[in-house]
Amino acid sequence: MKAVIYCRVSTEKDSQDTSIERQKEELLSLASHNNMEVIQLIEERHSGYDVERDGIIEALAFLKDKKASILLVQDDTRLGRGHAKIALLHEIKKFGATVFTLNEKGEPELSETDSMVLKILATVEEFQRKLINYKIKRGMNRAIENGYKPQNNLKNQDQGGGREKIEVPIEEILKLRDKKLTFHEIAATLRGVGFEVSKATVHRRYKDHIEKIAQSTSHEIMNE
Repeated sequence: MKAVIYCRVSTEKDSQDTSIERQKEELLSLASHNNMEVIQLIEERHSGYDVERDGIIEALAFLKDKKASILLVQDDTRLGRGHAKIALLHEIKKFGATVFTLNEKGEPELSETDSMVLKILATVEEFQRKLINYKIKRGMNRAIENGYKPQNNLKNQDQGGGREKIEVPIEEILKLRDKKLTFHEIAATLRGVGFEVSKATVHRRYKDHIEKIAQSTSHEIMNE
């Protein structure tokens, strides 16, 4: 098992040096006792109420990239406090990783309230995922009903698979806009056929195109 050790104190005071060193020593010993391979040891001096910490973000990156599956901390307050702790525990759980604490020699025992909040967060995210997928499907169906042909935008179909993600041509945006689709639906529809675009990108491309047309028309009128 690969692990990341995360040590944190809340201030820059020299008196906190002893705490950092003790955390490192004890967590290294804990890792050795449990046959864990420590791939990174991170120290941080920052308030636990803040999630904007370089150290914890670095630790999360190791877990997200599957370079490690365990985050070793002295106790769950070293991970964070208040809402920050809940947010971080939620992220770690999404990555399929585990928090292992020195004080409890295993996963932290959460309060009933904390456990309930984590369940609510997981439920909300699942419904958001379903909603996004439904919007993509709805946008695609609506576009097809209005004559949009997604197969015309897919390449290498005779090679058995995949789709090539290419830059979205403005012509496709204009076609879908003419069919009365919203910018959100256009983005969802285009993502469904291999174009990596966001609602903001679609809106920006459309706006830039309209502005260019307006400028061109104005220039032609002035030259008449």
